[in-house]
Amino acid sequence: MALPNGAGGYQVGAGNRQETLMSAMAAPQTATATATLTAAQVVNQMLVADPSGSAAVYTLPTAALIDAAVPNATVGSTFDLSIVNIGSSSGTVTLATATGITDGGNAFVAVAITSSAMFRFRKTGDAAYTVYKMA
Repeated sequence: MALPNGAGGYQVGAGNRQETLMSAMAAPQTATATATLTAAQVVNQMLVADPSGSAAVYTLPTAALIDAAVPNATVGSTFDLSIVNIGSSSGTVTLATATGITDGGNAFVAVAITSSAMFRFRKTGDAAYTVYKMA
């Protein structure tokens, strides 16, 4: 079924601007101690981290692995990853870079315990992404 075209754009739903925007998300992925994340953990939209009382470093998968997980992405495509740190005591979480991943701004700073951060991944070329810390 084609989407209706109204006044030069496409409208989904009844067009009520006060409607809550809904989207779908699989169950959040999880991680505990220092590890290399899988592409599935990164492209899933949310990662719940529980570093169990000690600092953890999560190394990102290579950009080529992310490309394989999102094969329809083109240059300029983006996706977001929220990391929710539910750890206790001193369990901060830090992302570490991988081949083809560039820091676009504060992407590799620690996420404190009982806090969260959102990261935007932007495809910049074949097997190449820039990561920005958004909040």
